[in-house]
Amino acid sequence: MSTEKCHANGSPAPGPVPEGHIRLYSMRFCPFAQRTRLVLNAKGIKYETINIHLKDKPDWFLQKNPLGLVPTLETPAGEVIYESPITCEYLDEVYPEKKLLPSTPFGKAQQKMMLEHFSKIVPYFYKIVMGKKNGDDVSGLETELKEKLTKLNEDFANKKTKYFGGDSITMIDYMMWPWFERLEVFGLKSCLDNTPELAKWTERMYEDPAVKATSYSLDTHKAFYKTYADGKPDYDYGL
Repeated sequence: MSTEKCHANGSPAPGPVPEGHIRLYSMRFCPFAQRTRLVLNAKGIKYETINIHLKDKPDWFLQKNPLGLVPTLETPAGEVIYESPITCEYLDEVYPEKKLLPSTPFGKAQQKMMLEHFSKIVPYFYKIVMGKKNGDDVSGLETELKEKLTKLNEDFANKKTKYFGGDSITMIDYMMWPWFERLEVFGLKSCLDNTPELAKWTERMYEDPAVKATSYSLDTHKAFYKTYADGKPDYDYGL
């Protein structure tokens, strides 16, 4: 779990990436960056974290990644990699111990198709949260989200496995996990009421060491998201 305070514009640029490590530019509460932290932890990769103030990004960070996105990886050779699925696939290739992606082209394609499907569900969480904040009627969006999660539950049940890629955790589980960790924060825990397989999967995921190492408590998540919803995100909340 990252305890580094965030770097805002005007902060000094970090030195070279230490040999034998990889550097992660992150934000403690970002679900996309959590994907990369999950993979780093699951694979036992030595890394250092530099947290970025996403509302006031340092110029030196924008020089490394002009899009200003987290997660971003940097190697000791100065290579820069960003976008969460790309960073995670890169880590799985460069650090072959404990592979998280299947070895066959079809197995990899299956996981990418699952991720593509899940990526269409993710926007619902934010639309519902922002809609509630603005006092909009989000009941239609909530119904659509429940339908999509019910379909995901059916697909999962048909696999008859403990996790989405088999009977052990693989990449796709880590790619999906951060949003399930935040369901209650978003006020959407009831979405799992009619998805028993997803509910069991969530319980199993909470037992995973990498999940434990990167998760925040419900209270911490709620406190951060309140500052986020108020338009003044406290990226250093709790430090």
